[in-house]
Amino acid sequence: MKKSALVLVLMIVLTALSGCGGAAEESNTIKIGTIAPTTGQVAVYGQAVDRAVRLAVKDMNAAGGLLEKEIELIGYDNKGDITESVNAFNRLVGNDGIDVFIGAVISSTTLAIAPLAVESGIPMISATATNLEITPIGDNIFRACFIDPYQGVVMAQFAAEELKAKRVGILFNTADDYSTGLADSFKAEFEAAGGIITNFEGYTGGSDKDFKSILTKVKAEAPDVLFLPDYYNTVSLLAEQAKELGIEATLIGGDGWDGVLGVTDEAVEGAYYASHFAKDDPAENVQKFIAEFEAEVGETPNSFSALGYDAAMIMMEAVQNAGSTDSTAVVEALKGTDYEGITGHIQFDADGNPVKSISIILVKDGVDTLYGKFDAK
Repeated sequence: MKKSALVLVLMIVLTALSGCGGAAEESNTIKIGTIAPTTGQVAVYGQAVDRAVRLAVKDMNAAGGLLEKEIELIGYDNKGDITESVNAFNRLVGNDGIDVFIGAVISSTTLAIAPLAVESGIPMISATATNLEITPIGDNIFRACFIDPYQGVVMAQFAAEELKAKRVGILFNTADDYSTGLADSFKAEFEAAGGIITNFEGYTGGSDKDFKSILTKVKAEAPDVLFLPDYYNTVSLLAEQAKELGIEATLIGGDGWDGVLGVTDEAVEGAYYASHFAKDDPAENVQKFIAEFEAEVGETPNSFSALGYDAAMIMMEAVQNAGSTDSTAVVEALKGTDYEGITGHIQFDADGNPVKSISIILVKDGVDTLYGKFDAK
């Protein structure tokens, strides 16, 4: 009698367990996980991406969802912290059962998450993490933003072909990988095209405030163009001091310039810089996004917002094209991405990096204006 009762109990348990993995468990939603620093020191970036991702999901749900299912967005704040990021991702996979993942925002936290995504097989796309080591971690890792060397190459070609520069000076931050990476790629490309680098001068991170000694060297060489691959706060100082010294070279830079207007205006008048997004881009999808974001959020979107929207739409389109949430199928669909986004027409190279146009911004009459869109040749 005891043996028969035990067998009966085991049969009931096995039947219940088999039901857990069958149709009864199938979710009626598609779960997208996202992690962003919506509080903390880099919250301004995280909030921009997070709001745009949420807007994209709202738009897709309004259009009928994915695979005839509603999309459920599950998001966590990592505060820009690596440990918080790891814990949040493990929670998304282990507890929430996400199908795909959008995140993280900054490179350090994205680098921490990517190996976990590879281990779990979850398709992953970051909107804004630029570190070169991220996408090589696995075939299922992608990004929506162009990488630093790519914009360095495009800006070198722009200087040579569009600005007809023969001689270029380069000043860069030796303590910052972003700045040195752009400087190196620009230099290599410009010299390969037959151009002359008149100055290749480094300065020390945020400790330098007076750049007149190296700018005096630049003035002596009289370059046609001065490339300043740094963030807007340092660029503003460089530009103002270059103007004070009477340097007449055309100033150009990378996407770190975004925000320089308002810090300094007159000193960067006539300058050009690379960006992911231009607010005056006349493209219908861009203007529709701007209007919708302003109505939803109450503020004008920036490049982080545009990249967040594109990253979310690319991932959701991949799920739709895959016809399922099977990880292998979604990754293959991501590899075949051919998407007309807010930040340009996007396809991926073999490493999961986007091949797309760069918007080059001209500062004209104290306003950022779209000069044109350029691709690497």
